[in-house]
Amino acid sequence: MALLFLSCLLILPVLMGIGHAMQHYSGCRFSQGIAAKIIMGMAGISLVWTITAFFLPLNTYTEIPVIAAGLFFFFKEKLYKEWYCLSKKDNILLLIITFIILFSSSFYPFILDHFGYYVPTVRWLYTYGLVQGISNLDLILGQMSVWHIFQAGFSGIADPFLRINSALLITYTVYIIEKKSWVQLCLVPFFLFFTQSPSPDLPVLVISLIILNEILNGNRNTAVLFGLSVWVFAIKPTMIWLPILSFLYAIFIIKSSFRKMALGIFILILFFFKNLWTFGYPVFPVALGDFGISWKPDPEVLRLSSQYAVQKTYDIQYSYDAIRQFSVVESISHWLFLTGIKSAIHISFVITLTIFIVYTMIKKNRVLTCICIALVTKCILVLVFSAQYRFFIDVFFVVFFILCRSHVSRKSAISICLGLSMASIGCLTFPSALQALVPSFRPGRFMGNFERQQLHRPSIYHYNRSRSFKVGNLSFHVSEKYPFNFDTPLPAISESYIFEYARAGVFPQLKDKRDIRQGFRYKKLTPEEQHQVKEVMHTIEKSYQ
Repeated sequence: MALLFLSCLLILPVLMGIGHAMQHYSGCRFSQGIAAKIIMGMAGISLVWTITAFFLPLNTYTEIPVIAAGLFFFFKEKLYKEWYCLSKKDNILLLIITFIILFSSSFYPFILDHFGYYVPTVRWLYTYGLVQGISNLDLILGQMSVWHIFQAGFSGIADPFLRINSALLITYTVYIIEKKSWVQLCLVPFFLFFTQSPSPDLPVLVISLIILNEILNGNRNTAVLFGLSVWVFAIKPTMIWLPILSFLYAIFIIKSSFRKMALGIFILILFFFKNLWTFGYPVFPVALGDFGISWKPDPEVLRLSSQYAVQKTYDIQYSYDAIRQFSVVESISHWLFLTGIKSAIHISFVITLTIFIVYTMIKKNRVLTCICIALVTKCILVLVFSAQYRFFIDVFFVVFFILCRSHVSRKSAISICLGLSMASIGCLTFPSALQALVPSFRPGRFMGNFERQQLHRPSIYHYNRSRSFKVGNLSFHVSEKYPFNFDTPLPAISESYIFEYARAGVFPQLKDKRDIRQGFRYKKLTPEEQHQVKEVMHTIEKSYQ
């Protein structure tokens, strides 16, 4: 916890300094205040590092110049004085919530994607940068979220514990206090569960609420609003409603010219190019927009992944063949009434969206209508592709914020925030209680207990058990008796993909056996390579016996 405090003490001034420089030299001002500068710094650095990662790894050599530049502008422009503008009461509130955030961040990571997606992605970016066709090695690595690019760039010196989300949540708290948007304080306790990992869910939830608040308050900086909205989409494409909203707001409410869309269009092009480079298609994991790229994944592997996504929609409670047999009515009813907590979430989602649609129709407000159109469009797309609850959880926060933004006072918000924060910390400290209360909440099973060392440094898992194999020209590592590769030496392949590749009759190969940075492609297996893959599969299966 103490080390996380020092980390934030370095990162926040750096981001504020870069953000101030961006606003000063570009003339693009998002909003007034400390938080606005930090968010601009986050967006600017992440985009610069995205371009850099095509050519260089995001290690200390790319981190040091950014830290130096950020601190230079922070002290040269005396930006620290802006922190003194907060009142004594606000400073006390900020310190209390910062303590809560840092304490929550110090617990063991428990989101499964932390081990199978977040950490491996950050390690690849830190070691090699953006690698062409890396989705052929491990499909999920093809995402390479812009947020993980941002995290990777700070993972050498400023944030080796991968807790950048704690700095973001502190920034969000600063924004709430500066803008006196007290209702958003009630949401902070829910976001505490995203601070142990570099989860892209937290930045897209937090920043979308900030942009939404700016739109509802009549912010006319449509160029920056649209640019930041596309940046959020680049972090996680399921947030497509935000750029739709910003576009509708700019064109139909503010009457901006299309030239104001230039920044957002540039970010969108960069996002598409990044995905083409790592995945072979413009938007991960959808195999739409085939440009005939030679390093795109094998069609059979994509088909198997698509089938699994359909099963995830139903919480793996039905086979893919069974789901295909569902009628339209059965598809809806089975989705609504799954066994466990997912059913309650799905039903609540339908009720929440219905309430918001009715509320919009009653209010007959143009901005609300734009928000409703954007949300409904997003929900339709999610329901069509993969209706997993994590893809529409933002709807709950958006609707709550809009319905309650004028009805929660500062005093009430603080009471609710502190009360719910204690409950959240209780769940993190005593995970067995959460497991008993909600046994179908799977991530609860992976929560680690509180340890005294957390007061000094955050808890981190170590496994360090793997086996080495070779198929064709690719030497690789597989975690031993464990499905994820969060600390397995690179290049690493998840054991599940070994079996998928064998089923598809393909296997990843290096484009240049002397240089991993040249990337990967898939290759049809020769008889000799088929034998090598069978040996690998046999070794993996034997390890579990």
